[in-house]
Amino acid sequence: MAEEKRPLYTEFTKGFIRENPTIGLMIGLCPTLAVTTSAKNAVGMAAAATFVLLGSNVFISLIRNVIPKAVRFPVFIVIICTFVTMIDLSMAAFFPPLHKALGIFIPLIVVNCIIMGRAEAFAAKNTPMRSLLDALGMGLGFTLALLLMGSVREILGNGSLFGINLLGPHFEPWVIMILPPGGFIMLGVWLLVFAAFKERKQKKRLEAERRAA
Repeated sequence: MAEEKRPLYTEFTKGFIRENPTIGLMIGLCPTLAVTTSAKNAVGMAAAATFVLLGSNVFISLIRNVIPKAVRFPVFIVIICTFVTMIDLSMAAFFPPLHKALGIFIPLIVVNCIIMGRAEAFAAKNTPMRSLLDALGMGLGFTLALLLMGSVREILGNGSLFGINLLGPHFEPWVIMILPPGGFIMLGVWLLVFAAFKERKQKKRLEAERRAA
């Protein structure tokens, strides 16, 4: 397969920018918009999703050759549900306030497009090592996107970051930033930044190719 010929490190790095789940592939947007009202919530959600992604990717890759094609989706869902239950109960036991703040979005990781997408498109076709690196890269890329959105929304919406006041008592919070419209606004801003970065990078590559020719 073509994936097997890639250098291992590319499976890890592709999730940061080129195939970033949120700002590159635009999947998993439901929790992105809902829980990024603060940096703490964003990191908590990203950590939970990354744990599930790592566990399900590696486990599915390990048993990929014995899963009948006719029942692969139910098998994937059972595996993903197992890891979601593990992280859900762990967060409820060790981080109750964060678990309460994230609410229904922890169980809904089961139907997150990022998790199922990587299971079907990658883990079911690649070795455990590549699947591990793919999951780790995608998870960190998802974390980066959520942290960028959550940090800016919290700073503008509350004047704080991770609960620490940054802008002083005279700052007038932009309340819209911690409301649902703020999520769409912030997502649009980061998509614009990402598109500009991609365009600039592509122009530099084309210029380098012209010079080389």
